[in-house]
Amino acid sequence: MPLLDHFHPPLHGPRRWEGFHHAWATFIAQQLNQETLPPDYFAESEISVGPELEIDVAAMELTSPGTEASTATAVWSPARPKIAAKVDFAHLDTCEVRVYQDLGGAELRAAIELISPANKDRAASRRTFAAKCAGYLKHGIGLVIIDVVTSRAANLHEELFDVLEVDGDPHAWTSSTGLYVVAYRAVTLRDSPRVEVWPEALALNDSLPVVPLWLSVDLSVPLRLEASYLETCRSLRISA
Repeated sequence: MPLLDHFHPPLHGPRRWEGFHHAWATFIAQQLNQETLPPDYFAESEISVGPELEIDVAAMELTSPGTEASTATAVWSPARPKIAAKVDFAHLDTCEVRVYQDLGGAELRAAIELISPANKDRAASRRTFAAKCAGYLKHGIGLVIIDVVTSRAANLHEELFDVLEVDGDPHAWTSSTGLYVVAYRAVTLRDSPRVEVWPEALALNDSLPVVPLWLSVDLSVPLRLEASYLETCRSLRISA
């Protein structure tokens, strides 16, 4: 299945890129759980596209049937806030797959980030995304970022290296198409901490590669993007 442009016509318009992103994250998690991960690991997709979904859920909880209109609990009202800063939560989009190890509790081992247009459209958004990814690597969590967004030109791999203050030229690797998938392994040894990188350029009408997904410093599994992408397109009735 060749990589298609989900951000321009003819696909974009009748089909929303959000639906494609959400479905792809779901199929990546499904593929990992059914075919790839060791028995004590599991993957879950996590999707947030601004405040709308969270607000809807909160409203549903407040108006659920059977909820008492009043209780005996006294209502406490705090003073007015001293600071109120305007923010745009819609630009904090998240579409990712998280991989956990079950050790009696879920321990985060890896994250797969599907970049959205909102992650790339402003300097603050790019910095926020890069800071989150840097936080994963700082704690030794494996990371893969996937950028198939054709409507924005920002390089978030470069932004991540800037946040990490990587010595040398962050432009040492760039994708000529602006599309890419990059796998990262954080080696957090005290005497020689480093980040190792497996970059792959992507191109429209080409197939997708297999990249390593690092679950620990010495354990990786293959992330087969072509298979999950094919299942995503089939499920949405998208043909090449």
